[in-house]
Amino acid sequence: MSSGAVSGVVNGGVSFWFADDGLPAVREPLAGDATADVVIVGGGYTGLWTAYYLKKAAPFLRVTVLEQRFCGYGASGRNGGWLYNGVAGRDRYAKLRGREAAVRLQRAMNDTVDEVVSVLAAEGVDADVHRGGVLEVATTPAQLARLKAFHEHELSYGEKGRELYGARETARRVRVAGAVGSSWTPHGARVHPVKLVKGLAEAVEALGVTIHEATPVTEIRPKHAVTPYGTVRAPYVLRCTEGFTASLKGQRRTWLPMNSSMVVTEPLTDGQWASVGWEGRETLGDMAHAYMYAQRTADGRIALGGRGVPYRFGSRTDNDGRTRAETVGALREILVRFFPSLAGVGVEHAWSGVLGVPRDWCATVTLDRATGLGWAGGYVGSGVATANLAARTLRDLVRQDSGQGGPTELTELPWVGHKVRKWEPEPLRWLGVHGMYATYRAADRRELRTHSTGSSRLARVADRVAGRG
Repeated sequence: MSSGAVSGVVNGGVSFWFADDGLPAVREPLAGDATADVVIVGGGYTGLWTAYYLKKAAPFLRVTVLEQRFCGYGASGRNGGWLYNGVAGRDRYAKLRGREAAVRLQRAMNDTVDEVVSVLAAEGVDADVHRGGVLEVATTPAQLARLKAFHEHELSYGEKGRELYGARETARRVRVAGAVGSSWTPHGARVHPVKLVKGLAEAVEALGVTIHEATPVTEIRPKHAVTPYGTVRAPYVLRCTEGFTASLKGQRRTWLPMNSSMVVTEPLTDGQWASVGWEGRETLGDMAHAYMYAQRTADGRIALGGRGVPYRFGSRTDNDGRTRAETVGALREILVRFFPSLAGVGVEHAWSGVLGVPRDWCATVTLDRATGLGWAGGYVGSGVATANLAARTLRDLVRQDSGQGGPTELTELPWVGHKVRKWEPEPLRWLGVHGMYATYRAADRRELRTHSTGSSRLARVADRVAGRG
């Protein structure tokens, strides 16, 4: 697709979700030096959920959230709206801490989907939640082999309710062209990301949490969050910056800001939906190495995402989500390949955002008791639900450290205190990530062309380079 082919597409502007629900009026920035009991850096899902649970557990706490733009400006306002039970690093935790520890982490993630849905209902937040589960499809023999192995692997972690479908049963749910099988789990829901983050921010403020927006934090050190407008001092400083972590002093190589891009169609007609099916409104993914993710929105569109330009040199991040024309074209090609009957449907909006990727692809939650510094993140694209579990874990760690509580089931989960080595310096970082995704795409093309039943060796090489194998 040429650059001219996207001339009618709204490109950037943070995301379609903000265009749909409206950009917020920015809250007042920090007015000078201040103090708090807990200061949280980052006004996305992790930061807001942490503030919510801390304040609910201990209403007397003075909790301040510092956000560089406005709440949800990062991944929390740009994601695909998958509230599901995936957690990054589970298999590695099984190797490091034992199988049962990893099973406990997975069970906690399964329960987290219910937790988010119930809290949103209790707080009166209408985030277009629909509990249709997650359907992941295979469209080649190699993908089908991976799908079956994935399905059995998930069952081995004690997942209940997961179902494996053949081609005919898959088509009864969603008519994806060429689908030869699928795996479905009930532990998932579709959400509108911005309605969720806006509603959560309002609920947090109603509890008495102070939120300062347009307040970038330039440095975090023990008991200090430093901004251009003043410093907030607190016994606990919690870093909840996910894909924007690299912008903080001393954090350039901590988590890699991986780009993900999305498009959304114009609203489909009843006839077009009849050709697609998708009446269950499951969130939809596939088993490609360079995978896609999609949802049927509440207003009858398809929002679909995948990797575009995976990484910007020097861990840079974009300002407004603007997306390259070739990425928009590639995502549209996936849409039409999945649903050929929608070849004439227009794409209305495209955008991109960053997610946080640790070097070992493991999500982590930590509180350093010696310094009072804590952090959570590295969700590798599954943060809509994982952020909630991480926030509740941070709450328990702070309460335990401050003498307000003891160890809990959450503080004993295997991701707590996990240490990760830093990413390589440039240009190795850029070369490695771009080479990895080029190899994944080549592996997908080879599988489509050859119809082999085994995964391409190219993908296994990329897994080793990435540190995922």
